[in-house]
Amino acid sequence: MDTEEFLLPRSRAANERLHALVPGGAHTYAKGDDQYPEHLAPVISHGQGAHVWDVDGNRYIEYGSGLRSVGLGHAHPRVTEAVRRELDRGSNFVRPSIVEVEAAERFLATVPTAEMVKFAKNGSDATTAAVRLARAATGRPRVALCADHPFFSVDDWFIGTTPMSAGIPTATTDLTVAFPYGDLAATEELLTRYEDEIACLILEPATHTEPPPGYLAGLRELADRHGCVLIFDEMITGFRWSEAGAQGLYGVVPDLSTFGKALGNGFAVSALAGRRELMERGGLRHSGDRVFLLSTTHGAETHSLAAAMAVQTTYVEEGVTAQLHALGERLAAGVRDAAAAMGVGDHLVVRGRASNLVFATLDENLRPSQEYRTLFLRRLLAGGVLAPSFVVSSALSDADIDHTVDVVAQACAVYRKALDATDPTPWLGGRPVKPVFRRLA
Repeated sequence: MDTEEFLLPRSRAANERLHALVPGGAHTYAKGDDQYPEHLAPVISHGQGAHVWDVDGNRYIEYGSGLRSVGLGHAHPRVTEAVRRELDRGSNFVRPSIVEVEAAERFLATVPTAEMVKFAKNGSDATTAAVRLARAATGRPRVALCADHPFFSVDDWFIGTTPMSAGIPTATTDLTVAFPYGDLAATEELLTRYEDEIACLILEPATHTEPPPGYLAGLRELADRHGCVLIFDEMITGFRWSEAGAQGLYGVVPDLSTFGKALGNGFAVSALAGRRELMERGGLRHSGDRVFLLSTTHGAETHSLAAAMAVQTTYVEEGVTAQLHALGERLAAGVRDAAAAMGVGDHLVVRGRASNLVFATLDENLRPSQEYRTLFLRRLLAGGVLAPSFVVSSALSDADIDHTVDVVAQACAVYRKALDATDPTPWLGGRPVKPVFRRLA
């Protein structure tokens, strides 16, 4: 379909309704219509497997499903059946449900490097609980986060470090310091500069590149030597690197780790896990000061925990992580070949682990470009591919990937024209897409 004929009138109207009622027009900034070409931000009606349909009736192959939360594809039968079994039994009680201990046992069997676990509904609560626990255990005020990772929490200790820091006191932000990924010397210098002040090192254990040899083990040694808590944010790496996350793949055990996203296949569930000595500080069986640790009304809804158990069973029994890697490798190879064939192989760059692919759009001078990203996304959408990233789900078929590669090839032909013209403006159709973290709307 030509992009000039690709109109989304119902989605456009729905977006206007959203903006009138919901700040930002979405409940997650990464889902905002500013992340898509002007007037080409589909509003979703429903999804099944690797496909979604918008309110205008268009079907898309979807990547990055639910911001990486739907690793098995939408409405996966094993997950929805487990959820349905709980719905008629009640979802929330005045005392713990037996499902809570079953879910904890299942999680700790899947992530055997942890000794205790507490569930919540979103990743931010889990990472902030980990930070609070680290501060309580060490008596230290500062948090050291990895500067190369884009997001840890909606809470002040992290958001104050971004361009969207409005409303956050400087005194709070001053307690957060940063270290670069992969650089042990720089991290040691930071720990020495703030000797006995840093409560924890928090990072994603792996990113769009593999950790350098010995890096994670080196961080473990630094944390031990300087008496701080090592926290792995496994929101993305959990179930995509291995069922037990990056810690299970690389064999380096953090003190605390946080999981979410793929854990519920779209249902709201996250987890804080870690060493008993630390986790029990939020419990009742110790003699020290109590830590207020993840006390949430909806943290243990039975149907979400049932979803998490079904997800873990499916991943283990069906080898889903291996499937994700195989699908991603097929997609990455196809996209790279298509880009190279159209003469834009240096400009459309696929990066990351096969199970967690992203793409960069570079201009004539090989600089990251929101304009070229806009051009590329417009052509993908017109071809029935919804892809803010190339993060795969296991529901994708070979035919889905073949179609995606064909659409990418068509998009790359336009990309080449824009590069030759040294101006992508005629192909944008409106304002360019924008980065999530920016100071002004």
